[in-house]
Amino acid sequence: MTSNPIQIPAPEPSRVPEDDHEMTFFEHLGELRSRLLRAILGLIPAVAVGWVFKKEIKDFLVAPLQPAWERLNLPGEAVLRFAGPADAFMMYMKNSLIAGVLLASPWIFWQLWMFIAPGLYKKEKALAVPFIFFSTLCFAGGAIFGYVLVFPEAFTVLLGFSDETLVATLFVKDYMPFFRRMLLAFGIVFEVPVIVTFLAGAGIVTWKQLLKFSRWWIVVAAFISMLLTPQDVYTMVMMLIPLVLLYFVGVGIAYLISIFQSRSSS
Repeated sequence: MTSNPIQIPAPEPSRVPEDDHEMTFFEHLGELRSRLLRAILGLIPAVAVGWVFKKEIKDFLVAPLQPAWERLNLPGEAVLRFAGPADAFMMYMKNSLIAGVLLASPWIFWQLWMFIAPGLYKKEKALAVPFIFFSTLCFAGGAIFGYVLVFPEAFTVLLGFSDETLVATLFVKDYMPFFRRMLLAFGIVFEVPVIVTFLAGAGIVTWKQLLKFSRWWIVVAAFISMLLTPQDVYTMVMMLIPLVLLYFVGVGIAYLISIFQSRSSS
C-alpha cells in the first residue's frame, strides 16, 4: 500500500515577486556593493556642484544666526572664527558633501529602491516613483522647517545665556557640525510618513496596528527628540511635534490605502 506524497500548493502568481530567484549571501553583498558604487558615482558630481557654490552655502548656513544675534544685542557681528589652519577648508569640504547628498538624494533613493525591489511584489514595486518623490520632498521639507522655524529661535535660546562676563565666540569647528547635524536630523524626522505609508502599502502593518502603537510612538518620539537635539526645551518640542503629527498623517494615509485595497479586491 503506497501513500500519496504530500502535495505542496504552488504560491499564487500574484503573490510571487516578479524577479523571484534565490540569491546567496555573497550575491546580496555583490548587489549591495554595486548599488553603493552607483550611488557614490552619482554623488561625486553633486558634491562638485556644492564645492563651486561653497561660499554661498556657508552664508546660507550662517544666516539663521544673525536674527538671534541682533535680537539679543550681542556685541559685534554674527561671524564664525577658526583657529586651525585647515578648519575653513574642512568646513567647505563637509558643507559641499552635505549639499551633494541633498542634491543627489533622488538618485540615492532610487539605488536604495532598486536594491530592495527584486524581493517585492508587483503592487509594491508600483510604489517606487511615489517613494522616491515623497522621500525627497519630505527630507527637503524637514530641512526647510528646521532652517526657517526652528534654528533662529533655538539660537536665541542657546545664545541667550551670554552676558557681560560670558561672551559668545563661535568657531567653525563647533558651529558647522552642530548646524549640519540638526539640518539632517529634521530632514530624517520628516521621513516618518513615507516610512509608515510604505509599510502599510506593502502590507507589513495595518492602520489599526499603527494606531494601537501610537501611544508608544509618542514615547519613542520624545526619546528621539532628546537624542537628536541639543536638549534645550524649545528645539526638543519643535522636533517632537512633527514626529508625532507626521506619524498620525502616516496612519491616516495607511487607512486610505486599506480602503483602496479593499475596494480593488472586491
